[in-house]
Amino acid sequence: MRPMRPMKIELKAGLLALLLLAGAASYAQGVAWDELSRAQQELLADQQAAWADLDPERQERIALGARRWLEMNQSERLSAGDRFTLWQGLTDQQRQTIRDRYRDFRDLTPVQREQLRAIYRDFNRLSPDRRDQIRQRFQDLNRDQRQRALRDQMRDRRPGPTLDRR
Repeated sequence: MRPMRPMKIELKAGLLALLLLAGAASYAQGVAWDELSRAQQELLADQQAAWADLDPERQERIALGARRWLEMNQSERLSAGDRFTLWQGLTDQQRQTIRDRYRDFRDLTPVQREQLRAIYRDFNRLSPDRRDQIRQRFQDLNRDQRQRALRDQMRDRRPGPTLDRR
């Protein structure tokens, strides 16, 4: 088994953040403890004493997370737990980078988001060694070069990042 690379960890944590943020309401009104289902209350029992003091947006995020957790099967719960553990292990700077990237992704048009997803799928179809080579080449670029490479890739939709040109 290959060891986890920091970029892969950031990607997984980013996906977790994406899932958490995607469900957050744009305007948080809060959730009264009594509005939670019995199963949610049982799951969140250790939060009951402080529940009313939580920020309304946080209440909504926690309630949504509890509902989603209760809807998961055992395998999904294990996977979510692993992603949460990864998220907790990140530095504040890594977490902020993920949040910033999510915000940037959310600001893309639907077409651009789908193009980016397709590029990601294409990249993951490459061999692990080829992905490592492309990752290294990408990391060696400065910010402007990276942005230009990504724009070219989204425009041309070649398999793998633009850096895959030999």
